[in-house]
Amino acid sequence: MVIFVLNESEEGEKRCAATPETVKRFCGLSPKPEVLIEAGAGHGSGFSDSDFVVAGASVVHERKPALDRASIVLRIHSPAEREISDYAKNSLSISLLDPFNNRQALEAFARAEVNAVSLEMIPRTTLAQKMDVLSSQANLAGYSAVIVASGLLGKILPMMMTPAGTISPAKVLVVGVGVAGLQAIATAKRLGARVEAFDTRPVVEEQVKSLGAKFLKIDLGETGQTEQGYAKELTPEQIELQQKGMAKACAGADIVITTAKLFGRPAPKIVTAEMVKGMRSGAVIVDLAADTGGNVEGTVPGEITETDGGVRIVGTRSMEGTAARDASGMFASNLFSFVEHFFDAESGSFDLRKDDEILKGCLIVRDGAIIHEKFRNPQS
Repeated sequence: MVIFVLNESEEGEKRCAATPETVKRFCGLSPKPEVLIEAGAGHGSGFSDSDFVVAGASVVHERKPALDRASIVLRIHSPAEREISDYAKNSLSISLLDPFNNRQALEAFARAEVNAVSLEMIPRTTLAQKMDVLSSQANLAGYSAVIVASGLLGKILPMMMTPAGTISPAKVLVVGVGVAGLQAIATAKRLGARVEAFDTRPVVEEQVKSLGAKFLKIDLGETGQTEQGYAKELTPEQIELQQKGMAKACAGADIVITTAKLFGRPAPKIVTAEMVKGMRSGAVIVDLAADTGGNVEGTVPGEITETDGGVRIVGTRSMEGTAARDASGMFASNLFSFVEHFFDAESGSFDLRKDDEILKGCLIVRDGAIIHEKFRNPQS
């Protein structure tokens, strides 16, 4: 088995799909696979080419010959459609694919007869928990959102009593209490902020309170969550009720962090321009859904903008990438756990078991065909 880790081509992406530690773990499998690392792949995460060599990998400077040999290709993001034809026939691509919005790539994999796993589609089960890149990266995104916001705020987060007077704690509002939201709450509380949180799922109120935060209650009528644990999409009427209920909380907040994403669909607009206008000058909004359209009116993906009223809106793509070393470590560990789970010690290869529940959830393309039931036919 030959594993090839690619250098990421997306602008601003610093993460890597492997670390020296996971290379060592790959090399500890028996029979030992060959691990190839594209030159410079780890530089953004603080790993040099020599770090990977010491761990047991070979650094390659030409992508095409390595792809010709690779049986497994690891990367963070989906390859561009034009790149897929360079993959070896019957090889396995493992990466984020954004399959609901990236039909061209799925069809390109099928044409090239390259098997493709979408990491977003790994089931949220106990067995697959150690392979769940969405959760591991969301944890870091929630943490980084608080750190980035506090750096822009111009105000400390904890209460401080000094001879010069008492400084009141900063007020933080977290919208969406999933993995990222919970970590944002915990981080803001550890830094001494006064934290309030809102979610459409009443079931998370206990989790919010257990972290020492206040749960903002807004009566939206019937809501709930999907089988995967995501919040269900709200009706337009419910969104309007939510926005009215949140307006006062936003006006009193120094930092607002929004985390609401709908898998495979554009993010819901939660914070309106009118709500932003009602916030005080110097306040900071971090929109963790910027890469899927944003929860905030005025978010510009990839940029930090400032309104006429002095409110800064952070639209950083891949907030977890601001902690690239740890984000790479967690992502790479998830990938190793995935490959190890399907590693066949007798043949020394990845076993594409047709009856495996994890693969049923995340294997999108196999043997030249789009096999996943959600993507067999073009989305209408």
